Amino acid sequence: MAVHVPPAFAVDDRQALDALIDAHPFATLVTPSGDEVMVTHLPLVRESERALVGHFARGNPHASAGPAGVSLAIFHGPHAYISPTWYEAPGQAVPTWNFAAVHARGTIEPLAGNAAEQVLEMLVERFEGTGPSAWRFALRGRAREAMVDGIAAFRFRIESLTGKFKLSQNRPAGDRRRVIAALAAAPHAESRATAAWMRDWAPPDDDLDTH
Repeated sequence: MAVHVPPAFAVDDRQALDALIDAHPFATLVTPSGDEVMVTHLPLVRESERALVGHFARGNPHASAGPAGVSLAIFHGPHAYISPTWYEAPGQAVPTWNFAAVHARGTIEPLAGNAAEQVLEMLVERFEGTGPSAWRFALRGRAREAMVDGIAAFRFRIESLTGKFKLSQNRPAGDRRRVIAALAAAPHAESRATAAWMRDWAPPDDDLDTH
């Protein structure tokens, strides 16, 4: 399981990779299992520098296929269509797509005991906080136990991270400025987010002030 990453788009800055995972934790988890390929879309939260945690629905076959071998967790950051009409010479280019993504390669470790409760608490705290209105206070007793019994918690042991940030780094600075301006003015939040990432990942000597 490998992704093509041209040198211009390769990112190995661990802080940047962790930042994308934290900002976009909803992942696509892929695990080969015999003649099948298991795919589950689910949130994964960083537990440490080398581990993520999450859970399957207990009825999901992926829950038992996890230990079979190496898995891939794909985190998708912002992305947007790029029109060559935004370039200085539009007749010399083709349409493309800008995006940022991180591939985490590793193994799935099923967790037993009260781990499901702990992982669930971690996810709720990450996405709801710890205030009195959080779900953790809304469901108690046997009803809560029954729901927790319905999930299979796991730890994803990270073996390697690959970052691909395709953000027009291969274009001249003038073209990058025009692309950022077009995306920043677009009605779609995803396009505006892509513009922000392009600003953050501009070469240090670029002047990308589009105002």
